[in-house]
Formats: sequence, C-alpha cells, structure tokens
Amino acid sequence: MHDYGFLSVLPPVLAIILALRTKQVYIALIFGTWFGWLIINGWNVVTGTFATLEAFVNVFKSPGNTRVIMFSALVGALLLFIQYSGGVDGFMIGIGNFIKRIERKRNIKSRKFVQLLAMATGVILFVETSISSLTVGTLYRPLFDKLKIPREKLAYIADSTSAPSSILIPFNAWGAFIMGLLLTQGIKNPMMVLGNALLYDFYPVLTILLVFFIIVSKKDFGPMAKAEKRTRETGKLLNDNAHPLVSDTITSLESKPGIKLRAYNMYIPILTMVMMMPVYLLYTGWESVEKANGLTDHLVKAIGAGSGSTAVLYSVVTSLLVAMVLYRSQKIMKMKEMVELTLKGISELMPLALLMMLAFSISDVSNKLGTGIYVATQTKAWLTPQLLPFILFVISSFIAFSTGTSWGTFAIMMAIAVPMAHAQHANLYLVVAATIGGGVFGDHCSPISDTTIISSMASASDHIDHVRTQLPYALSMGGISAILYLILGYIMH
Repeated sequence: MHDYGFLSVLPPVLAIILALRTKQVYIALIFGTWFGWLIINGWNVVTGTFATLEAFVNVFKSPGNTRVIMFSALVGALLLFIQYSGGVDGFMIGIGNFIKRIERKRNIKSRKFVQLLAMATGVILFVETSISSLTVGTLYRPLFDKLKIPREKLAYIADSTSAPSSILIPFNAWGAFIMGLLLTQGIKNPMMVLGNALLYDFYPVLTILLVFFIIVSKKDFGPMAKAEKRTRETGKLLNDNAHPLVSDTITSLESKPGIKLRAYNMYIPILTMVMMMPVYLLYTGWESVEKANGLTDHLVKAIGAGSGSTAVLYSVVTSLLVAMVLYRSQKIMKMKEMVELTLKGISELMPLALLMMLAFSISDVSNKLGTGIYVATQTKAWLTPQLLPFILFVISSFIAFSTGTSWGTFAIMMAIAVPMAHAQHANLYLVVAATIGGGVFGDHCSPISDTTIISSMASASDHIDHVRTQLPYALSMGGISAILYLILGYIMH
C-alpha cells in the first residue's frame, strides 16, 4: 500500500468540517470521497472525478453492500404496507381502548402507568425511529393532557425510546447499516461484532433506564422539574411563550379508507421479520461449521457464522410476502396497490440508500489511503489503546450533535475507528460500541436532529423547550457512558 502520510487524513477530516459547516452530510461525504480519489490519482481532477464515480458504482460489487442497501429500501415498502393496511392505527386504537380504563381511575397510579405505557410503546416500535416517535406523540398526547403531564415530558419519552431501542434491537435498517459499514472495514462476521458491541453500548441502555426511573420515582431534575411544577400548580401544559411544533407529517400514518383497523396487521409482518433473522443466520451459517460438540453447539456456531446482510434481506422479503398474503386475504389490497406501495416505499427510503452508498464509498477510499493506520501510528505517543474508546465516544458525540445525524456520524467515524482499533490492538467491540453510542448521544442532544424534531412535532411541544428539558438527562447519561468507556478501556485491554 502506498504511504500517503498526512494526506490520508484529509478526506474524512474535510468531510467532518464540511458537514459541521453546512449541515449537509450528503455533500460532505461526496466531497470527502472525491478528495480521497483526487489524492490517489495524483491531484488529477479529471481522473479523480471519474474514479469517484466508479467508486460509487463499485459499492454494488460487494454483495454485502448491495444486500444492505436493498434491505433498507424494502423496509420502506414494509413500513408503508403496515400503515396502509390499518396496522398502525389498529395498534393505536387497541392501546387507546386499553388506557381509557386506566384514565377513568384518575389517580396517581394511572398517571404513572400511562407514562410507562408510552415508554413501552416507543420500545416496541423499534423497527423505525420516526414511526416510534410519531406514534407515541400522537397516541398519548390527549391522555397526557387530560392527566396534566407537561408536553415536554411526552416529547422526552418519545425521543428517548425511539433511537435507543432501534439501536439496541438492531433487526432494522440501523443494524443493517452498521453491519454494512463493518463489512467495508474487512469484518468477516459483522453480525457477531455488532451483537457483542451492543453489550457495551451504554448510552442507549442508560437512557431507557433513566426514562423508567424518572417515571417511577418522579425524581425529575433541571428544567423538566420546573415544567412538572408548572403543570402541577397552574395546569399549563406549555410555557407561556411556547410555540408548539406541529406538522402535517403526522398524517403520513393514514390507513386505507373503509377498511377494518386491526393491530395484527402490524404485529405479524414485524414479528415475521424479527423471528426469521436467526432462522436465516442458521441457514447461511450451517454449512460453515466444521466441528461442533452436539446440536446446541452447532446451532450457536451456525448463527455466529451466518451472513448478517443475507439474513436481514431474506427476512424483510419474507415479511413483505407474508404481509401481501395477509392483506390480500382480507381484501385490503389488490396486486396493483401492492406494487405501487412497494415502489413508493422504496422511493421514500432512497435518501437512506444514497447515504449508505456514500458511507460505503468514503469507507473504501479511507481504507485505500490507510487513514486509520496513519492516525493510529501518529497518535501512539499519547493516544493509548485504553483511551481510544473514550476519545471516539467524545468525537462521535460532537459530530452527531453538530450535524444532527447519527447515521452520518457512523459513516465518517467507523472508517477511522475500526482500523485504529486494529492498529492500536484495542478491544474492537468496545471501540465499535463507543462509536455507535457517541453517535446516538450526540444526535439525541442535537436540536437539528430529525428524531428530536419529530418528537417535538408529534407531542405538540415547543421544540426548544423539548431540547432544553431533555438535555440534562441526555448529558448525565452521556457523561456516565464516557466514564464507563474510560474505565473499561483500561480494564479490557
């Protein structure tokens, strides 16, 4: 490999700077990739530009990359199927009828129980963060209002259970995306690495635990405590100068007119997708097991050896087929409608697929430049393997906070983190976890994050008030996570 020295650092660094300055992650990734190929091609603008275009095409030469991108696009179709079939609305009605009985009691237990129910709903809808935030906000807002719970608290619960649950239960586009990034870094079994890394993904776990603790103990602190006091004493759900953030985007959860709303139209496809993933991991890894001590050992090793990208793709296709049969048997959709919804769903997720393509491209060019190896070599004097997880968590947090996107942060940072972990002989699982956790933490704090905005919108909360009341909770859990990475960096090395 040619030694590009300091030049190898410029593409990702410039991508970070451009992302921070413009808040346009797509442009930043394209520029970073182009600049990398410009360096490789001896600063020839023409050949460097052509090489960049070829690099985008070459992303699809990797079966793993292609499967991950296909999975993400098809998830868009599945989500539209679930919404159009009345599954989401059926789920909301079912939960709504259930909590009406709780509402009648009008005592302190019902207030606590409704908040716990909102939290559980956010975790259950782990397949997609936007649907989770929208459902929790729109479904529970009337009940929270009646029970005199501030809008800021609803936005906090919706926001703090969406992304954390999506990353901790990675049978979704989040998991597929991260596995794709790991695949580009030469990780042969990204599913196993991601699964082990999640054991150390402290921020999402601590965030969900804090939500539970705050609800049960009623020990709010910071601006949220003031919001609770305001609502309790005056009955005001919002501050006097608040401007609720409401949008027509909520109507995206409309069902097909005239059909019966059934919750199982959501449960069955989602459960099919989740349950089929380990099945397909067994299927793809079964023949790879050479030696095993009995059937149980063979099963465990087969799952570990299975192809994660293949499993997620096959699972979403199976889920779509099950959904088609389910909805056709109820005469909800005809074949023409299914085809149109599939195409529309794929088109809705095209920005996500584009982000994946760009992420894989900048990872590839960073590998060719030896970015991670160079950084690891240059920082050996002061950046020890023990400090690496902590440093990566802090940097990822800063980038995600500034850009408002955890996915863009993963795309930039994973190309640096994994090679550095190898070069520094640091614990790979801890490094990957720190990078992921930092991205989620920074995104959770950011006022320009899409999940933060959607949570404010669905809860009809003032956006700045939501950010202000949530920030102390996020910062406290982020601080504890950073300390844990610092401690475990020394213990596990």
